[in-house]
Amino acid sequence: MHMAVQWLLILMAVVAFLGVVFEELIHVNKAKVVLFFGALAWMVLFIAAPDDAFRERVHAALSHNITDIAGLWLFLLATMTFVAYLNKKGLIENIIYSVLPGRVTERKLLFLTGLFCFVFSSIADNITATLVSVALVLSLKMELRKTLRFATLVVFAVNSGGVAMITGDVTTLMIFLADKVEITHLLMLSGPAFLAVLLLAALLSVGLKDEVVIEKAALQPLRGVDQVIGLLFLLTIVGTILGSLLYSIPPVLTFLTGLALMFLIARFFNEDIENDPILEYVRAIEFETLLFFLGVLLLVGMLQFIGVLQGLTALYDLMPVLFANLLMGILSALIDNVPLTAALLKADLQMSTAEWMGLTYAVGVGGSLLIIGSAAGIVAMSKLPGLTFLTYMRSFGLLFAAFVFGYISVYGLGLLVGGE
Repeated sequence: MHMAVQWLLILMAVVAFLGVVFEELIHVNKAKVVLFFGALAWMVLFIAAPDDAFRERVHAALSHNITDIAGLWLFLLATMTFVAYLNKKGLIENIIYSVLPGRVTERKLLFLTGLFCFVFSSIADNITATLVSVALVLSLKMELRKTLRFATLVVFAVNSGGVAMITGDVTTLMIFLADKVEITHLLMLSGPAFLAVLLLAALLSVGLKDEVVIEKAALQPLRGVDQVIGLLFLLTIVGTILGSLLYSIPPVLTFLTGLALMFLIARFFNEDIENDPILEYVRAIEFETLLFFLGVLLLVGMLQFIGVLQGLTALYDLMPVLFANLLMGILSALIDNVPLTAALLKADLQMSTAEWMGLTYAVGVGGSLLIIGSAAGIVAMSKLPGLTFLTYMRSFGLLFAAFVFGYISVYGLGLLVGGE
């Protein structure tokens, strides 16, 4: 392949990722930008192929890339459809307000908020977890400086909760599907990750002394079908873990089975009615997110094929893996963690289990360091007046301390369980 073609492909990737960074400035949806350049880049590879043998190599690489993307896409489609249904039916909102007390101190509520975000984001997507949590924070009607503390904890806790579950964070799912860590190793991440959330909550709670009255909205009545589907969602998560652990069943297969059962249960309860068909909830999910992942992974696959990603892994030759992984976590606050993780996986780095566990935590939580570094941060910023890049940066020192604590704790735990 001519050098000019390689530079053209690299330029296309750079333009695509700049489109992600400056989405708010150019007013073009990031999913549209990366999908366009991701598909176009592979077309250029086919057109510019010097001979049929090279074209066959491109075809094989694209087929492998599409297979990886399809597994991730279908898994996310199934999980997001479950959450869309349960959120629309009020099950999530009912759970929140049923466990919260009517009056509580701000300090205690901060810790409860961290706990809720951590647990909820481990079983739901980060966007849903953030939206629900931000709605709770706004309902408290506190002064701005206190609201910002709660928002900061929400972003960090949501990202921390998702990192230990393949259902909670895309990068964790990607690392798991690449056979770098086992389910048991991921579950162990939850301990250190939660301790880091508690540390940040303790740091942010300094000076909080007042009481808060929680105005609970009227709870929606829960029907039998909603409770059964909620239980099915939990059983599907447990089944995914056990199926992978005991029989090596791919997570996407278990979740597609759960999704099919959800459709059948709705039909059994006569819930699949004309004015609210169950299949409509497939259309209610964030297809923008799915298309974004599709475009990103197409671009990363192209960069892997032309050999560009070796430059990213050069850091691992220049410094110890422990520090290189930490740096990748910090970079994930500037570079979307999905392409960053995909690039590292495509590079086929040789690391111990402890080091892969550390990387999983770093790229999953590192985006919390900046408000623009994660989907949770961007959603929170769009919903909370006064939460900006600069106001969030005021807590950077506290966020960094909690992040480093969590990273070191995860790595240490990895060594204890046989990280070598």
